[in-house]
Amino acid sequence: MTMERLLRGETFRTTLDEQMVLNQLDQGDDAVWSLLLASGYLKVEYYEFNTARRRAEYVLKLTNMEVQMMFEQMIGGWFGGCRGVSNAFLQALLTDDVKAMNTYMNKVALQTFSYFDTGKNPSEEEPERFYHGFALGMMVELADRYVLTSNRESGFGRYDVMLEPKGQQDPAVIMEFKVQDAGERELSDTVQEALQQIDERDYQTVLTAKGIPEEKIRKYGFAFCGKKV
Repeated sequence: MTMERLLRGETFRTTLDEQMVLNQLDQGDDAVWSLLLASGYLKVEYYEFNTARRRAEYVLKLTNMEVQMMFEQMIGGWFGGCRGVSNAFLQALLTDDVKAMNTYMNKVALQTFSYFDTGKNPSEEEPERFYHGFALGMMVELADRYVLTSNRESGFGRYDVMLEPKGQQDPAVIMEFKVQDAGERELSDTVQEALQQIDERDYQTVLTAKGIPEEKIRKYGFAFCGKKV
């Protein structure tokens, strides 16, 4: 997750248009990075012109420690209203307490989700991205114990979220998020579809290739419908 890397003081590479205007901010991440660069919150560490893509590529990072602290406080404020609940969710995740995970995730959803987030037609792509992004935000606190990645290739597809342990004492975690479709009667059906996708597309390949045994890889499916998880 790019914001997590920035908050750790790291750089990231992106293509962007320095002439981006405000009415283009909904067209992709490049527009947001362009705005932050123009506003002085990001600085250019390295620049080159990609002849194949015919676009400028930049390696960016936050301008200074003061900006980094500002973003940390801002993101903390977004999740401040559910901080205790989200911490309880992470504890349940680490102890493999699925019942508690369900309880806490539903509490977080009730406290923070709105109709405008989840959309009228939940099977559309944007609402699923919202659920995915929200769960990622909750798990940023595990950065000291895990390498957190999202939407990377492994096996025969792209997993939603993977937690690769930094130490041998912790298990690895693969997560798949699904929004309930009209043809699925129960959320439990949607969960089974998510779990089936993890196995069929062999998402654990990247973990087993690094020597993590399959018995130390946990697989979780999350099903959403509005504020219900």
